[in-house]
Amino acid sequence: MTEFFQNLGMNYEWAWFIATIVGILLIALPLMLAVAYVILIDRKVWAAINLRKGPNVVGPFGLLQSFADGLKVFLQETIIPSASNKGIFIIAPIITFTVALAAWAVVPFADGWVLADINVGLLYILAISSLSVYGVVMAGWASNSKYPFFSAMRAAAQMISYEVSIGFILICVVLWAGTFNLTAIVEAQRGHGLGIVNGFYFNLLLFPMWVVFFISSLAETQRVPFDLTEAESELVAGYQTEYSSMAFALFWLGEYANILLMCALNTLLFFGGWLPPIDWAPLYYVPGFIWFFLKTLFFFLMFSWVMATVPRYRYDQLMRLGWKIFLPMSLIFVFVISGYLMATGHYG
Repeated sequence: MTEFFQNLGMNYEWAWFIATIVGILLIALPLMLAVAYVILIDRKVWAAINLRKGPNVVGPFGLLQSFADGLKVFLQETIIPSASNKGIFIIAPIITFTVALAAWAVVPFADGWVLADINVGLLYILAISSLSVYGVVMAGWASNSKYPFFSAMRAAAQMISYEVSIGFILICVVLWAGTFNLTAIVEAQRGHGLGIVNGFYFNLLLFPMWVVFFISSLAETQRVPFDLTEAESELVAGYQTEYSSMAFALFWLGEYANILLMCALNTLLFFGGWLPPIDWAPLYYVPGFIWFFLKTLFFFLMFSWVMATVPRYRYDQLMRLGWKIFLPMSLIFVFVISGYLMATGHYG
């Protein structure tokens, strides 16, 4: 894209700057539109499982419901508690939203369709996703209220606990693929799966790690059954209790952007990214970004399905699962996979 703007007569610095801004907008704007519609999909799936209709009034089939909700929160008054730390209270949702968008910079939507194709893309995502806890902790502490503060402490412990397991799972993927680059990790999946199916999901070594990663993704994004930070029966609404208007909306947008990111990571790391589900020539006529979108949507539907059907864990069960089951399991698999690769002489 930089070359395109250079051909228009710009020098390299300005061409690079304009190309970067355009690339950011090409990711951020469709992502915000996608967030609006996955919220609607979420509500429709919950309603269908509960034998209800869900949103069906605003627009045809309720397709404009999310935009009506967005307009409603935009027009509401922003209320800042008098006893809160006003600066941090305002910054917290901005940090949550900004960090959620920043992680998408290294996500490849198709071959060559990535803003920054860096060699340490997986490390970048792990680092950026770790920062999301700061927005929640700052919101809970700055509210100067009991329940948001409890929620902030829960969020910190929960996200740290499951990030440890996710880190070991990513080590398993990196050992198999031999790279931290997300594009190369997807290409390393080509031809695996008994020589027929693209993706790691027929790899008996890595399939258990995908199961752990998917469940850890639910905990990392505070989704049911791990939504202990927003448990309305215990904490009113958790760290969001004192927020209203657009500040509340930024938390929602950041939360769903993180959920979509985790769905995209499930697709990229274990299910072949933009590659077709089977190695059959006619399927390659479908553009890669379509396969990426369909696979990501599939995982989002799984997130919604779990949310509508699984009861909330107790906090001690949440911590036990993370530290006593997932952590030892993922650590053992690091040794199993590295031992297998050394024994077979297979390196990505």
